[in-house]
Amino acid sequence: MQKSFSRSFKLFRIVGYSEGLSLLILLFIAMPLKYLAGLPLAVKYTGWAHGLLFVSYLALALWVKEQENWPFKYLVYTFLAAFFPFGTFIFDRWLMKQVQA
Repeated sequence: MQKSFSRSFKLFRIVGYSEGLSLLILLFIAMPLKYLAGLPLAVKYTGWAHGLLFVSYLALALWVKEQENWPFKYLVYTFLAAFFPFGTFIFDRWLMKQVQA
């Protein structure tokens, strides 16, 4: 049976994917453009977008934790996932398994 997810949880997942993608773009596209091609604006704009998504992801994690009654460890995992490349994708997959179980 499919569990119905709240709007805040769906938004959290969307922002999580966006944050993870923005980190990958920043690390693997914008930074090489800055240091190898001399285009510092790539990091400036991508960095701003990533920063906004990063803060939004963490704020939404706090909100969803309260709404969904997550254990505290889920919040800790969310914060850790936001700092590592591919972390939000791995966390999302793990979280979906936890929620559906």
